[in-house]
Amino acid sequence: MELQDRIDDLRAQGLGVAAVSYDTEEVLAAFAERRGVKDVPLLSDDDSAVIRAFGIYNHIAEEGIGPNAEDPDVKADVNQYVSVFGANPMIVGTPFPGTFIVDREGRVTSRFFEEFYRERNTAANIMLKLGTPISGIAGSSGETAHLEISASQSNPDILVGSRFHLALDITPKPKMHVYAPGAEELGYRVIGLELEVPSFLRVLPAEYPASEIYHFEPLDEHVPVYQRPFRLVQEIVVEGDPESAAKIAEIDALTLTGRLDYQACDDAVCFNPASVPLTWTLTVSPLDRQRALAARQ
Repeated sequence: MELQDRIDDLRAQGLGVAAVSYDTEEVLAAFAERRGVKDVPLLSDDDSAVIRAFGIYNHIAEEGIGPNAEDPDVKADVNQYVSVFGANPMIVGTPFPGTFIVDREGRVTSRFFEEFYRERNTAANIMLKLGTPISGIAGSSGETAHLEISASQSNPDILVGSRFHLALDITPKPKMHVYAPGAEELGYRVIGLELEVPSFLRVLPAEYPASEIYHFEPLDEHVPVYQRPFRLVQEIVVEGDPESAAKIAEIDALTLTGRLDYQACDDAVCFNPASVPLTWTLTVSPLDRQRALAARQ
């Protein structure tokens, strides 16, 4: 359980953590023992009172076993928000899965929910979006004639439906700059990460930091660039559909390969576009099938 693994990092940010579920105390106790959860409170809301109070009661689970269960629209909603295997009475009472950030006065300051019931943000991903990233897993590092590059990843492992991010910390060498989004309009290659991914991964648009405008005097051009250290973040979603889950279940580890493409210039010369090969290795965590079976019994 990622929250257990990240508890020290989260506490260092001044955060407390609790997980609320519609499962009974007995089911949660068995889950905690099986997965080694010792420091994260697992709270039983078996009558869904708290779930309803937060406005996240999954009413579609009820509709999926109600009088309109065969309606095509209801079936489509069940497939997206409840289960690709259909609804059953044991699922009634569940919330729409997500994460709330609550301040000391009990006010919700942020929330993170998904459009598919099997997708989940990791704690590291949420903290990155809040602007207070917790430590990632260091990867490879290296340098070229123009840049110093350090790669990292938010999580050491992935599972069905998880979101994670890859990060590149990039430092242009003295008097060097690389091109930021918008520079392609003037014919320059914007720095970017290209990944080769299997079909069960979905790559979201890369997140670029703010750039600065550089005046290239020989051509009297004003172009967006990076001259100072910056971070490029690539978020990835592990697909949660049955076909993807079946493919993921066949592997224990995944190596992602890609390349960092860029074009660097100094105050007088623009160098040829260049590419740097990169790799990341992640282990694959199996779903907690025992808990899933218990929920259906």
